[in-house]
Amino acid sequence: MKKSKKFALLTGAVVGATAIAAHVMKKKAEKTTYEADLIEPIEKRKMGFYEKYGKRILDIACATAAIVVFSPLYLGVAALVKLKLGSPVLFTQDRPGLIGKDGKETVFKMYKFRTMTDERDENGELLPDDVRLTKFGKWLRNTSLDELPEAFNILNGTMSVIGPRPQLVRDMTFMTKEQRARHTAKPGLSGLAQVNGRNGISWEEKLEWDRKYIQNVSFAGDVKIIVDTVKKAFIKQEGITQED
Repeated sequence: MKKSKKFALLTGAVVGATAIAAHVMKKKAEKTTYEADLIEPIEKRKMGFYEKYGKRILDIACATAAIVVFSPLYLGVAALVKLKLGSPVLFTQDRPGLIGKDGKETVFKMYKFRTMTDERDENGELLPDDVRLTKFGKWLRNTSLDELPEAFNILNGTMSVIGPRPQLVRDMTFMTKEQRARHTAKPGLSGLAQVNGRNGISWEEKLEWDRKYIQNVSFAGDVKIIVDTVKKAFIKQEGITQED
């Protein structure tokens, strides 16, 4: 068999396996995703062709490539977390995601590597976060290595590579309807706010950057943010998420 045919078959097999894996993970994620009922609906935003169709292809390609290329890093970090912090290795937290047909946010489980211990006081209550956050955990956060499992959120369709960073569920109660418009786009691993100040700008400024993003979602814009994110997270080692 010619090399070109072998390559074509291998490529087809990889693409097929990736599509199946993404579909299975999406179905599984739907079982743990629910709607934020106790909140007023917001107006939906019309998505362009790229955001509606092309963006998902980019997400699957990037997430799959990251998982494959960085698989030794995933295993290494998981082993260190297990050794230094114990089980479970992964930390899950509910975050608001893309709004549904009725204009209300969906709430999904976001995956991260664990960065804190589960130390408790004499009453069995968890100690404050700053006490349970170890030096190793701080290092994971500062390097953004704790964010690696979010590639699986991207693969299962609850997140995108680029989009507004998902806030805490409780933060929705502090947002105006205009600010909640950020949820008309799928939440992302990185976004405009993360490459334009990150921890150096206020919460309101971050929401304003998110508003600017949803006004012009494009392939070229997403690629630029990906490049800027790589520069900040891996070259300048600034990380992409807020310290707390």
